[in-house]
Amino acid sequence: MEFIKLVEIMEKLRSENGCPWDKVQTRHTLIPFIIEEAYEVIESLHNQDPEGIKEELGDLLFQIIFHAQIAKELGEFDMFDVIKTIGEKMIYRHPHVFAELKCDTPEQVLAQWNDRKMEEGKFTDSILNGIPVTLPALLKALKVQKRVSRVGFDWESSIDVLTKLQEEIGELKEAMISGNIHEIEGEIGDIMFTVVNISRHLKVNPEEALSQTTNRFSERFRYIEQKAKENGRDLKDMSLIEMDNLWEEAKISLKG
Repeated sequence: MEFIKLVEIMEKLRSENGCPWDKVQTRHTLIPFIIEEAYEVIESLHNQDPEGIKEELGDLLFQIIFHAQIAKELGEFDMFDVIKTIGEKMIYRHPHVFAELKCDTPEQVLAQWNDRKMEEGKFTDSILNGIPVTLPALLKALKVQKRVSRVGFDWESSIDVLTKLQEEIGELKEAMISGNIHEIEGEIGDIMFTVVNISRHLKVNPEEALSQTTNRFSERFRYIEQKAKENGRDLKDMSLIEMDNLWEEAKISLKG
């Protein structure tokens, strides 16, 4: 009942006497908002904040309803078609739950899921079909590597990938000596792609790992800023040695 009410709210907002802002939005203008809402959900999940998660999931859901309303106005589909489609897809891709097929492990379930996608024609032209070009680069690299590994195009172990990383670093050094910016860019890309490969072999999400490291760096740098402020200093007037000393202090103070 509440869900239907929410759909009706969106219809009202988009109606002739609705909200001036909502009425003029298009699929294109809404793209930044759906991305922003998705990331706000992720932040709430990281913060383990139930109230925040509830609120942000609602905001994300509203964006989905917004897009469905625009599609309805264009005569394409509506929100209930979206729900029907995903329901049918989940039933079809879970025959071990809704039919007689047996799957006992998560690995078997994933294999079955991919088989079903194959039957749906998702990989007709290439096993890489369906990977959004707009994915963040680390996630896209990870998804590509997972796909090709299904057909055996993969390193045998993480040690092999680590050796490859050392090789790529050597090639970057050569590119830096040459000064060719295009070669340097290519080699940096190769290094990052290889790091993603190492992460995958070690069962670490590279996006999550980098996010945690960036957050940790930011927290330590804020510590340096705060200490400098307490001492009446401006960071621009401090030497690198002084800032490094505060950095080491931050690592101890903020540990754990």
